[in-house]
Amino acid sequence: MNKPNNTFDLIEVEKVKGISKQEFIEKYYKKKKPVLIEGLTDSWNDKWRFDYIKEIAGEQIVPLYTSEPTKGKKNSLDPVAKMKMSEYIDLLRTQPTDLRIFFYMVKDNLPQLLKDFEFPDIGLPYFKRIPALFFGGQGAKVFMHYDIDLGDNLHIHFEGRKRVLLFGPDQNTNLYKVPFSICNLESIDMSNPDFEKYPALKNAKGLVANMNHGDALYIPGEWWHFITYVDGSFSMSLRSLPQDPRRFAGMLYNVFFMRHVDFWIRKIKGQKWIDYKDKWAYNRTHKKLGINKRA
Repeated sequence: MNKPNNTFDLIEVEKVKGISKQEFIEKYYKKKKPVLIEGLTDSWNDKWRFDYIKEIAGEQIVPLYTSEPTKGKKNSLDPVAKMKMSEYIDLLRTQPTDLRIFFYMVKDNLPQLLKDFEFPDIGLPYFKRIPALFFGGQGAKVFMHYDIDLGDNLHIHFEGRKRVLLFGPDQNTNLYKVPFSICNLESIDMSNPDFEKYPALKNAKGLVANMNHGDALYIPGEWWHFITYVDGSFSMSLRSLPQDPRRFAGMLYNVFFMRHVDFWIRKIKGQKWIDYKDKWAYNRTHKKLGINKRA
């Protein structure tokens, strides 16, 4: 049976439960293979609910972001709005919203939570400085990207449901990777791809993970992910910095060179630089794949 014209070639990510440290290291960590682990946080995740976050952080003023592409010289780290955490959680519970909290550092903002979880003992060499929280409303989307530090990510989800599309680094060209960036063309709607305008997407092969409360998704470094909040919910990211020399060098390049070059050219050129990179990505992809279609 042929798949619909506007859907990716996806298979369900492998699910496991009761996995040992040795099994995780041998089957997934060493092979850089995503896996959805059920039951990994059962000993502590019952406390991780909106009510508890509201109780300990309800008065905090939190920065909010949307999925709208950042235009011109605007800094992508500038929030579009701010509100009390309690008001934001009420919003998540009562209606769809595109407003999200992005990379909210637990140690800096909610240190109480450090007592309310355990780093899962599965063999990941965690960087314990940066457990971070992510919140989103029903229907909110996180643009397609891979993490700039190229680190492995254990993404643990709470409250509602979340859908994650995953693509390996071997899919960079098919996804229209943008130069000097960790994302693909933001004009691509990953939830409803236009294969006529972006024909390389038809070649992209990936995985899909449907997450529920307490599920932990292992996302290896360099893997692309596109996230949709099916319900208002939140997640915690536990990270491990790159261990092999190639990826560690890539992290240094991304963090200390590429990011700053892109920032300063954008600060000078504004939207012209964004448009130039997008055209570059579009034409480069088609040239590599022999597709006779140019921007």
